[in-house]
Amino acid sequence: INMCSKNLFLSLALILVLVPMIVSFPRHHTLSKRSSFFDIECKGVFNKSIFFRLDRICEDCYSLFREPQLHSLCKKRCFTTDYFKGCLDALQLTDEQEIIKTYVKAINGAEPIL
Repeated sequence: INMCSKNLFLSLALILVLVPMIVSFPRHHTLSKRSSFFDIECKGVFNKSIFFRLDRICEDCYSLFREPQLHSLCKKRCFTTDYFKGCLDALQLTDEQEIIKTYVKAINGAEPIL
């Protein structure tokens, strides 16, 4: 009986530790990203890989500066703000600027000013 209660205790402790960790993992569902696509006023064609690439730039920029509003400001108006351009500069992605501009144009539906 003692061994059984030890195993039960260990199992419960493991569950109590693992469940909060699993629940706290970030969720990258297409549906939530697609709704974000419309929330930031994108009027072009939703392309998951392009959207994830541009969103990743904003995530990396946030990770660099840890400024709470930076991620949303970077994505605002479908990646066409000065914050997005500033993130490209800060992340030293200026050599990729032309391809990034075509990505923004595709999902924005208009020529971006970068």
